[in-house]
Amino acid sequence: MAMTDPLGDMLTRIRNGQQAKKDSVLTPASKLRANVLEVLQREGYIRGYSEDNSGPHKALRIELKYFEGEAAIKHVARVSKPGRRVYSGSKELPTIRNGLGISIVSTPRGVLSDAEARVQNVGGEVLAEVF
Repeated sequence: MAMTDPLGDMLTRIRNGQQAKKDSVLTPASKLRANVLEVLQREGYIRGYSEDNSGPHKALRIELKYFEGEAAIKHVARVSKPGRRVYSGSKELPTIRNGLGISIVSTPRGVLSDAEARVQNVGGEVLAEVF
């Protein structure tokens, strides 16, 4: 069966891995997933990620981050879904938890956090929210 929402699947794997206190989780590799992971790493929500070629298909190993036993990511949710796309201009980008969280936005200049998109004055598809 084909996966209809690969990004949502990756976010769920991260959420489940942190609930189970795993050090890392595996997810199938794609450019969009790698770009979203790059934003999460820049913003300090994960320790890092790397390509894992141990199986028959390329995968990404995501190193989860914890602080004093608590997961660094308290909440992660998909905003724009395959059935309902959500777009936002640079001025209307949502703030998450009064700036304590981030929105991940797919823009013409690449996948950016909401703060980076505001600085570059670009809008786009709001992929996910994290805090």
